[in-house]
Amino acid sequence: MLAYLDSLYPVRYTAFGLAIFGFALSVFSLIVFGAGLVPFLVLGGLVALGVYDVRQTRSSVLRNYPVIGHIRFMLEYIRPEIRQYFLESDSEAAPFSRSQRSLVYQRAKGEPDNRPFGTQLNVSTDGYEWINHSVAPPTLPDHNFRVTVGAASKQPYEASVFNISAMSFGALSANAILALNAGAKRGGFAHDTGEGSISVHHKANGGDLIWEIGSGYFGCRDDAGRFDPVRFAANAQDPQVKMIELKLSQGAKPGHGGVLPGPKVTPEIALTRGVPVGVACVSPAAHSAFQTPVQMMEFIARLRELSGGKPTGFKLCIGHPWEWFSMVRAMQATGITPDFIVVDGAEGGTGAAPLEFTDHVGAPLQEGLLLVHNTLKGAGLRDQIKLGAAGKIVSAFDIARATALGADWCNSARGFMFALGCLQAQTCHSGHCPTGVTTQDPVRQQALRVPDKAERVYHFHRNTLKALQELVQAAGLSHPRDISAQHIVRRVNENEVRLLANLVPQMEVGALLDRDVSTLHSVFKLYWPKASADSFTLQT
Repeated sequence: MLAYLDSLYPVRYTAFGLAIFGFALSVFSLIVFGAGLVPFLVLGGLVALGVYDVRQTRSSVLRNYPVIGHIRFMLEYIRPEIRQYFLESDSEAAPFSRSQRSLVYQRAKGEPDNRPFGTQLNVSTDGYEWINHSVAPPTLPDHNFRVTVGAASKQPYEASVFNISAMSFGALSANAILALNAGAKRGGFAHDTGEGSISVHHKANGGDLIWEIGSGYFGCRDDAGRFDPVRFAANAQDPQVKMIELKLSQGAKPGHGGVLPGPKVTPEIALTRGVPVGVACVSPAAHSAFQTPVQMMEFIARLRELSGGKPTGFKLCIGHPWEWFSMVRAMQATGITPDFIVVDGAEGGTGAAPLEFTDHVGAPLQEGLLLVHNTLKGAGLRDQIKLGAAGKIVSAFDIARATALGADWCNSARGFMFALGCLQAQTCHSGHCPTGVTTQDPVRQQALRVPDKAERVYHFHRNTLKALQELVQAAGLSHPRDISAQHIVRRVNENEVRLLANLVPQMEVGALLDRDVSTLHSVFKLYWPKASADSFTLQT
C-alpha cells in the first residue's frame, strides 16, 4: 500500500505536508475566529523547520525527510542509553557495529575520536587481538604512506595504502561518485570504478582511477558484449586512469553473475557502460576473453600493452584453491605476471546478493589473503606482485592486521560509504537509500551534497592514516609494510594468547619450486601438483 502511495506522491513528505495544511487552517482560524494562536505558532514553526530542512546541505536525511527526519536524530541522541539498558552492546556487528560506524563518522567529520573510560571490548574473549608496542617508538615525519605498484611497467603508480574499493556508478548515485572522487583527488588516493566502467562523474573532479574490467566488459565492449580492444585503449590511456583491474570475482557473490534490469539502464548508465538504453545489462559469471590460465595471463599482458604500460592486475575472492594455483602455474609457464592482485574477502559487498552467497560462498579475507600471499612466496613471485586487500576494513588496526597477513595496501567500500553519510539502513538494492548514496532517484540523491561529503571522504582517509601512523610508531616501525604476523597477538582461549605468526601458515620463499611438497600445508600438498597452467580444472 505504501509503495502504491509513494508512486503517487513522496510519502516521506507527509509530515511536512500535514504541517503546511495545519498551518493554513490555523491562519484561517486566527483571521476568521480570532483563535488558534498556539497552533499557529507551533505549526508555523514546523513549516519553517521543514523549509529549512529542504534547503540545508548538511544532512541528507533531513533533506529527504523534512520535519519527521528529526525524530531519527532525537532517537539517535538517546540511543546510547537505550542500548546500555535494554539492547545489545556497541561491539555487536550487524554487519558493522555502532562503534565502527561512529569511528568513521567522527573521522569523516573531523571530530575527536578518543574513547573515555577504557575499552568496551572484552579482552578475555577468544579472538581478541592487539599489536605489540615498543618502549622506544620513533617519530615519523608523515602519514602519507605509499606503495609502488608496477615498478617494472612503463607507468608505475605510487598508491596510497588506503583506497576506495570498487563500487560502480549505478550501484552508487552520481552524487556519491562525484563526492568520492573529489575526496580522492584532494587526498591523493585512488578510486576504483567498479565494473560499471568510467562515467562522467568519475572524471568530473580528476581523482586517480583504478578501472575495473568485469565480465561484461562495460566501457570496452562491442555490440555482442565481447571485449573491444579499441574502446578499451581509448579509455585506458586516459591520464586519470592509473591502474587496470581485471575482475574475476567479488566477495559479495563470488561465482555469480549480475543483471541490471532494463528499466534501471538510464541513458546516462547506458552511455557509461556502452549498452542500449532500457535493455537489461548482463555481467556473465565467467569471462569470454579467455578460457584457460595461460590465456588469462596473455589477456592481462594485452591489457597492459593497450593501456600504454599501466600497472595491470586482477581481483578475486578465493574459491577452489586449484584454480588459484593454476593461475600461478600460468605465471610460471608464460613469464607473465600481473603487477598486482586484489584479494576480496567473502565478508565484503556493498550491494545486494542472495543470502546463501553472502553467508556461505567464498573464502574470508584472512584465509584468501594468506593463501595468495603464501603461494606467491612459495613460487618465488611475491616480490614482483603487490597485494591489495578488501573486506570490512574501516580502521587503522584493520589495515595493520591485513598488512600483517601479507597485504601491501587496503581498499574499503563500506567505510567510505559511511563517510558519505550511509546509515547502514541496508536498503541499497531498493533504490530507497535514505541518504542518497545508493539510489538513482534524482530527488533522493540531491540530498547528498557533493562539496560537504567530499570533505568527509578526504577527512576519513586522512584521519585513518594519521591513526595508522600512530600505530606504526607505537610498534617501533617506520612503515606499514614493516608490520608482520610477529607483531599481532590473538587470544585463543581464556588463559592463552599466541602470536599470529604461530597461528597462520607461513610459507618459505621458493618452497613450491621444489618438487617435494609433502611437508607443506595440506592445501598445497593436495592441490598444487594437480594444478595446470592449461586448465582451471583439477587434473587427476
